[in-house]
Amino acid sequence: MLTAHWLYGISGCLLLALGLRTALLHDMLLQRLIGINVMGAGVFLVLITVAYRGPGIAPDPVLHALVLTGIVVAVSATALALALARRLTAEQDDG
Repeated sequence: MLTAHWLYGISGCLLLALGLRTALLHDMLLQRLIGINVMGAGVFLVLITVAYRGPGIAPDPVLHALVLTGIVVAVSATALALALARRLTAEQDDG
């Protein structure tokens, strides 16, 4: 029987694979950035799945803290990448 634990793990692996495929195969910078973000969401979902220990048992707090920190870093890195992509596009249009 497919439990929620397995469903989350499989979904995370599929998101990871989809994001990796998008990041590697597309030429546009924005599409690659979106692919990397989807891949990161898959990694976070897999880590949350790994942190689960069973019903009635507290999950691993280290992995939860790692995922929370990773989400903050991913948002900041995405903002920086979008700003750099915008500047790169403006430089290419002017030159």
